Amino acid sequence: MTATDSPESHTVLSVLRGAEAWLRGRGVEAPKRSAELLLCKVLGVDRMRLYLAHDRPLDPTERAAMRDLTARRGRHEPVAYLLGSWSFRGLELEVSPAVLIPRPETEELIDLALAVMPPGAQVVDLGTGSGAIAIALAAARPDLHVLATDVSRNALAIAQRNIARHGLEPRVQLAAGSWWAATVGHGPFDLVVGNPPYVDPALPELLAAEVRDHEPPLALFSDHGDGASCYRAIVAGLGTHLRPGGHLVLETGVGAASRALAVLQACPDLQDVELRQDLAGIDRFLLARRR
Repeated sequence: MTATDSPESHTVLSVLRGAEAWLRGRGVEAPKRSAELLLCKVLGVDRMRLYLAHDRPLDPTERAAMRDLTARRGRHEPVAYLLGSWSFRGLELEVSPAVLIPRPETEELIDLALAVMPPGAQVVDLGTGSGAIAIALAAARPDLHVLATDVSRNALAIAQRNIARHGLEPRVQLAAGSWWAATVGHGPFDLVVGNPPYVDPALPELLAAEVRDHEPPLALFSDHGDGASCYRAIVAGLGTHLRPGGHLVLETGVGAASRALAVLQACPDLQDVELRQDLAGIDRFLLARRR
């Protein structure tokens, strides 16, 4: 039973307060924001309208829906999955447990990629998931053409709906397959971009429990014992698929950054290899250019 069950807790404000307190007691991160977002979903309003209607009573159906969502959030289901969508660089994207939830640090990757692409660039987003990177790049640059690949058919179905949602079908194409196998008949590319899996399955403690327990393992974990395995697969195909002078921009993270950097540095086709930090000061982005 949640705090939203009591007969006195039937207005927007009281339901919010009760849900926030209940979630805080279960160690949920940002309980107030979670409660607000969940009630916005139940009522079909934005956060501004939510507080303008703070004394509005909830009917039994709305209370039941809020009770269910609050209970699931209390079990640490990601709020983005409960909402069914998430914002990435101002673009609303469908998400589900079939895809990673787009992160703020990946928004920084978009800026790095945009800074190195020539006019009319041909781009490949390897391991697109929800399509967040491909869609953000195409939305920012109407001259781009992007091939977005993924080995997961369920992820590609979500990416397709997100591409259609933002009217980008002519310029963002999808292809199924593992890494370069999905690009047959396409390329060469001016930019290779992506956020590959980099967490060693032997070190699951590197992930927050909420991520580890709910986001797709296929998009999180590298080969066992080798957090840089996916970077090796990507680098192995650059000589064929990346144009001379073209750029590589990849995301990485804790536990894999130094190994992934070493993979890029060892590639004779690459120059200007560097590892940059995100706004939080964490080693996050790998950049390089093909000779």
